[in-house]
Amino acid sequence: MTFSSKSYVKAIVDMFKSSENPSNAIKMKAYMRNQFEFFGIGSPERKELYRYFIKEHGIPDIKHIPDLALGLWDVPQRECQYFAMNIMDKRIKKADKHFISLLEELITSKSWWDTIDFLAPNLVLVMFEKYPELIEPTISKWMESGNIWLQRSCILWQLKKKKNTDLRLLYDLIDRLKDSDEFFIQKAIGWIL
Repeated sequence: MTFSSKSYVKAIVDMFKSSENPSNAIKMKAYMRNQFEFFGIGSPERKELYRYFIKEHGIPDIKHIPDLALGLWDVPQRECQYFAMNIMDKRIKKADKHFISLLEELITSKSWWDTIDFLAPNLVLVMFEKYPELIEPTISKWMESGNIWLQRSCILWQLKKKKNTDLRLLYDLIDRLKDSDEFFIQKAIGWIL
């Protein structure tokens, strides 16, 4: 049977629609400053739905992940972006170096702290550990972009490295961004330190 990203996305959306909670959706939307729509499904229930869905439908092969992630990113409800990140997290170790372009696209689309704070210290980290030759050109490009979410990602990708943090790189990035007026840049600097 041939895999279809569109039908997989539709099945995810249908599952979320069957569990939506309009009153929670209003609160969740307000919490995110009314930037995103929600089905109103909280994290514990969403995790249960994810487990059920994966048991029923499986996780697609890595070659299907870009189309699937972009398809889920196009859905207005934020739970779909969370689902996409969970799926990518399960397949990221099989990604080739071009996957960094997909992550860049996701970081700069529907950007907010909730997606960046998963993408950077999880998926970007894996890509940089697997392909260290990507670190310098990607960090340079992202820092020069002026995009606060790419810059935040430059700081936060090392969040889980602990004693293996490249302190020289981190301090250089912090030095370059320390005068930023952007709250989310300053917050990232405080968090990583």
